[in-house]
Amino acid sequence: MGTGPLAWPLDFRSHLAVVVLHYGDPRRTARLVAQMEEGLAPGVVRVLDNAAPIPFAGAWVRLSQNLFWGGALAWTVARARQEGFSHLWFLNDDLSWMTLRPIAQAWARLGEISAAIGPVAVYSPGFTAHPYHPQMVARRGGGFRTVRFCDGVAPLLHLDFLAGCGLHWEDNLPGYGVDVVLSARAVDLGWQVVVDHQLVARHVFHASARRDPGFLEHAARLEAAFLTRHLGPDFRERIQRWSKEMHEHPCTR
Repeated sequence: MGTGPLAWPLDFRSHLAVVVLHYGDPRRTARLVAQMEEGLAPGVVRVLDNAAPIPFAGAWVRLSQNLFWGGALAWTVARARQEGFSHLWFLNDDLSWMTLRPIAQAWARLGEISAAIGPVAVYSPGFTAHPYHPQMVARRGGGFRTVRFCDGVAPLLHLDFLAGCGLHWEDNLPGYGVDVVLSARAVDLGWQVVVDHQLVARHVFHASARRDPGFLEHAARLEAAFLTRHLGPDFRERIQRWSKEMHEHPCTR
């Protein structure tokens, strides 16, 4: 299913595609890319311009139309598999890092964690704060935690897992809730979902979405319908219960 503990490659470059989804302010995206590439060769981080109102100069690809989060993720997954990557790190443009050299750190940590607990479908940094999902908040001095589902702000995804379960985003274009269903399915299929306390980011929620009048209300309606279809009419209670299902693990080093 996943990469064996003795086979984990030390160098991420031919295994991990790192893609930042550009929605809004090019300066914000550029700051994130510069922060992630510090100490690395330029071009390691690819910027996917999701038909943003202000284009990102030097984008890897500029899409001809806004595919929103779910569609952009599906497009990027297909491209990453076509190029032979085993993993994809798909990041929103409205976050910043509290941890130095996050790409190399995340890849090394993912290898260590996979060796300790088995194949990881979804790996995520912890966050300084989170208004929706408490299991995503990093615990100072902690190792990592396994969780029932994971936020989609910066998921590092095993592409074998995605090939086996699919995204199911087509009936919910804005994509809110797709991350919950996707990562919850991972646990059902025997994979691990991880929030790492050793890799920490800050996220400004809905930084771009708030600029589009009525978008968040529209997205919330689609999200509720999507979650009802996939999780049942009691999805709010189920998600609240799942957010408390976590297990803390010590540092792996």
